Amino acid sequence: MTKKILIAYYSWSNKTKQVAKKLAQALDAELLELTVKNNVFSTDMYKTSEIAKTQIKTNDFPELVTKIPDISQYETILVGSPVWNGAPATPLHSFLAQIANFKGKIATFYTDAGR
Repeated sequence: MTKKILIAYYSWSNKTKQVAKKLAQALDAELLELTVKNNVFSTDMYKTSEIAKTQIKTNDFPELVTKIPDISQYETILVGSPVWNGAPATPLHSFLAQIANFKGKIATFYTDAGR
């Protein structure tokens, strides 16, 4: 049986998406884009940062629109996200809560606004 890898990522500006696609190609992994409803975050980085701070403070993370596949078929899940206020984007909290019983390996990768 082939050991499968899933790359689950949230990308606000498409930078994380680009990295996730390159990783998927290099590792022969499946991609899962984590999405939330359109009105959850702003198109403005600073407003989105404030929304995320409130979500973290209240422990009220955004609901994912993405349907999560049966994760038992994967040996490894790579989880990618932009960094917001020194932490992963809040949709990752929602995803990680949904896969809390995953028995395989989980590794993370992050992107930021820096060059």
